[in-house]
Amino acid sequence: MTKADYNRRRFMKLSAATLAAVPLMGFENTVYSTLTPPSQDIEVYLFSKHLQFLGFKDMSEAAAEMGFNGLDLTVRPKGHVLPDRVTDDLPKAVDAMKKFGLAPKLMTTNVVDSTNPVQLQILETASKLNFTHYRTGWLKYPEDKNIVASQAIFNQQFRNLAIVNKELGLIGGYQNHTGKHVGAPIWDLPPILDNENNKFMGCQYDIRHAVAEGGGSWELGLKLVAPLIRSIVIKDFKWGKVDGKWKPINVPLGEGMVDFTNYFSLLKKYKIKVPVSLHLEYDLGGAEHGASTISMDKKEVFNQMKKDLSFLRAKWANA
Repeated sequence: MTKADYNRRRFMKLSAATLAAVPLMGFENTVYSTLTPPSQDIEVYLFSKHLQFLGFKDMSEAAAEMGFNGLDLTVRPKGHVLPDRVTDDLPKAVDAMKKFGLAPKLMTTNVVDSTNPVQLQILETASKLNFTHYRTGWLKYPEDKNIVASQAIFNQQFRNLAIVNKELGLIGGYQNHTGKHVGAPIWDLPPILDNENNKFMGCQYDIRHAVAEGGGSWELGLKLVAPLIRSIVIKDFKWGKVDGKWKPINVPLGEGMVDFTNYFSLLKKYKIKVPVSLHLEYDLGGAEHGASTISMDKKEVFNQMKKDLSFLRAKWANA
C-alpha cells in the first residue's frame, strides 16, 4: 500500500466516524487484553522524565542496570524526543535502548488529535519502531460548553484516534490527573472513552491521582474503569500543609496513602495486566521534575529508583 493510499483510507474512515452518532454510555464490559500475550511477571517501565539529565545511551544503561523492563520514553515538548524531531531522534533512542536489552514499548506523548500532522507522525514513527503503548496529552473542559456536551466532543476525538491506533497497532491511554483536567474524576472516563475500538484507546490509570481525587471511593472508580485500563502509573503521596495550605505531597512508595496491597489485589482480581510506568515525583534533586541538570548525586537518584522498584515488585508478588 502506498503512502497516498494509506492516507486516503484513513481520511475516509475518520470522515465516516465523525458523521456517526456519538453514544455516551454502554461501553463493553470486557477485561483488557493486549495485542500480545502478557508476561508472567509485572512489566515495569521507568518514566524517562526522571532521567532527563542523561542522553539516550546513558539513560538506557541506567534503566537496564536498575532492573527495569524498559523505559516509558517521553516523546513530547521538553521530553527526550521532541515531536518535530521524532523521525530523526526516536530511532536513535530505540537503538540505544536495544543495546542494553530494553525493547521499545511504552511512551508518553502530547498526542490528542489524529488529524494533527506532527502528532500523527509521532504515532506512525513509533509504530514502525514496534512501540505498542502510549499516553496521550491531557484535555480541559472549555468554559463555554457544559460537561456533557464536551464529553461528546472528546468521545468523537478519541474514536478517531482509536481508528488510527488500530491501523498502526498502537494502544493509547488517557491519564487521570488531579485538578481541572478532564478525567480527574474517574467517572468522566467511560462516556469519553466508550467506543467500538476502545481496545486501542483507553485510560492510563494513575492510582496516586485516583486516591487524591476520590478519597475512600477510589475502589469504586477502579471497578468502573477496569475494562478500559490500558496501562498504569505507580506513585505515592500524602496530604500535608505547604505554606499554610493543604496539598498532596509526593513521597516514595509505601510512605504515603496508597494502599498498594489492596490495589494490586484488585488488579489481579480484575485480571488487569498491563505495562506499568514508575514515576518518582518527590525530591530527587530536580530529577523529579525532569531537570536537565540535577543537584543530587546520580547514584543517590538511582538508589531511590531501585528502592521503589523493589517495593513495587515485592508488593505485587505478595498481593
